[in-house]
Formats: sequence, structure tokens, C-alpha cells
Amino acid sequence: MLEVDSLRVGYGDAVAVWDVSLAMGERELVTVVGPNGAGKTTLINALAGLLPIRGGTLRLGGVDLGRVPPHHFCLHGVALVPEGRRLFGSMTVEENLEMGCYAPAARAHRGTSLDRVYGLFPILGERKRQLAGSLSGGQQQMVAIGRALMARPRLLLLDEPSLGLAPAIADSVFEVVAAIHSDGVAVLLVEQNVAAALAIAARAYVLEQGRIVASGPARELAQDPRIREAYLGQH
Repeated sequence: MLEVDSLRVGYGDAVAVWDVSLAMGERELVTVVGPNGAGKTTLINALAGLLPIRGGTLRLGGVDLGRVPPHHFCLHGVALVPEGRRLFGSMTVEENLEMGCYAPAARAHRGTSLDRVYGLFPILGERKRQLAGSLSGGQQQMVAIGRALMARPRLLLLDEPSLGLAPAIADSVFEVVAAIHSDGVAVLLVEQNVAAALAIAARAYVLEQGRIVASGPARELAQDPRIREAYLGQH
């Protein structure tokens, strides 16, 4: 479904992602892991259309997204949960959720999508009239994920969903990600919590200094001595 070939992305004169190639199939859960500053956010923002591609190709379902205006990526089934959530704090929970379904096809299913989100996150249904800025960090992350689901994506991009959350709350977020995947949505997860990401993904890519340095089945990478030492603190 998603085909990324020799992708190059940068800021100004600085290239941050070098010749990255990866692929994922329909309804697959794939993770990209790596240290802070490896280029993970740059990569996922490029896949979401937020950063221009300097080289290589990006295709989704056979469509060359390099030729698609960035604001039309959502029309092709791409939705992003950005690092830091980026909610509208002075708007209610439900108003934030509805920001995710402005595309006509998604708007037509507004009610069904809201029910789905409130089914995943019952607390949001209880607080749908509450200002998003008054929620806890974990609840705000729920809103961010729910907003992306309102777009009814084929491909859900998640950028560091556990960042800044208490361990127990982060665990519940990973459980929700797994549930979303089990519902048939393809998920690309970018995450610093390598152990948690490898535990729920089918396949993984390791990104270091803007380059893919390892890839394979997540379970195999979790047992790789180099990965265990570098990212899991195990010898």
C-alpha cells in the first residue's frame, strides 16, 4: 500500500533524511524507531505532506503523493497524529474531533465516527463539552488520536504518541493503537519507546542519523543483540 523509495527530506540546506526506503501493506502495523534526533519526525511529517520531498518517491495505493498538493493528502486516506498533540485548547473536545472530518467523504460519516471514537475513549464522551486545554496529557492524546480517526484514514501516522505520558497511560495508548490496527487501519508508528513499539508492530525499521540502518520482523529485531544493547538497555 505505502511505498517509499529513496526519500530525501531536509530543512533549508540541511538534509535530515537520506535515501530512506520502506514499504507497508494494507492493514499492517509498522514502526520506525531510533534515537532522538534520528529524523523520525522529519520522515513522518514528509509522509503526511507537511514537508516537501527533495528526492525519491512516495506512493500510497499506487498514487504518487509527490504530485499531490499537501492539503489533499487527507483525501487519499492519510491522517497524522502529530508530536505534541497540537489541539485547539480553547475549543471543546468534540469541536476538536470534528476538525478531523472536514473532507466531504469523512463528514458524511460524522456520527458513526464520533461513536467509534467515544467507544475507544469513553472518557471523551463524558467530557465532550469540556475545553480540550483543560484535559490531562493522556486525555489530550486521546483527542489527538480521535481527531485523526475522524478522517477515516487508510493510513494512520503516529508521531511519538507516548511522549510525556506516565508509563501506565502510555501503555493504554499502545493498547488503543493495537485496537485501531485490529479494526483494519494501517498504522505507521514513530516511537522512542522501542520496547513498546516492537511489542505491537509486525515489522520495524531502525532510523539513525537520517538513514535506515536495520529492518525486519519486529520480534527478530527485538532479539538482535545490537538493538537490545543500543535501545533496550540489555546486554
